[in-house]
Amino acid sequence: MRFHDRAHAGRLLADRVASVLQDKGIGNERIRDDGTPGMQVLALPRGGVPVGLPIAERLGLPLRVLLVRKLGLPGHRELAMGAVAMIGDRSFSVANEDVLRTYRIDEETWDEVLADEQAELERRAARFAGWTAAEPAGAPVIVIDDGLATGATMRAAVGSVRAAGAGPVIAAVPVASGHAIAALEEDGVLVCCLTVPARLIAVGESYRDFHQLTDDEVATLLQTHERPGSDPDPGRW
Repeated sequence: MRFHDRAHAGRLLADRVASVLQDKGIGNERIRDDGTPGMQVLALPRGGVPVGLPIAERLGLPLRVLLVRKLGLPGHRELAMGAVAMIGDRSFSVANEDVLRTYRIDEETWDEVLADEQAELERRAARFAGWTAAEPAGAPVIVIDDGLATGATMRAAVGSVRAAGAGPVIAAVPVASGHAIAALEEDGVLVCCLTVPARLIAVGESYRDFHQLTDDEVATLLQTHERPGSDPDPGRW
């Protein structure tokens, strides 16, 4: 399966997500019976936002962005020693204990990297003010991206929302590698995916249009979907 663009993939994925939620008995209420916030639909910027828009609209829920940053090992930034996310007014960090032990990362090094990435998250939070994730308070969370190759970013996002108190976590992507899905499922994540290529080198291979989105494009998409503080229609399947 090859998608025209991220929006096309999101429209196809929306039906799959709604079907899986029904099958699993996971409700899409905005506010739960006890008055606390209900399900959140969270897109990883930038590529997850155009995928997430049709899903949020299908479920009758607002789309929010989950701002998450990998905590790269000094000297080997591609290797994640943890991750940090901005959720509500707080940041939540998770550590990759295996990497910390293997490379003997001390507390000072961890704190320095964490501070740098928190500063970048705060910049992005200011840019997307009004559209950032709220603390889930035990509610289900759908985390959306445009695809998973290694799945490292999605695993970091899942760890962060769980640290913030999420209930069931659903990862929704149009395309993913088999090993990325297996790793998430081993961690108890419900994965919704449309296509699993036998050999996935790069997510962009599954799209005709996979251009690099800018912050301005993402903000425009979010504004088109709903203004901050607006009240979308009740949930619809």
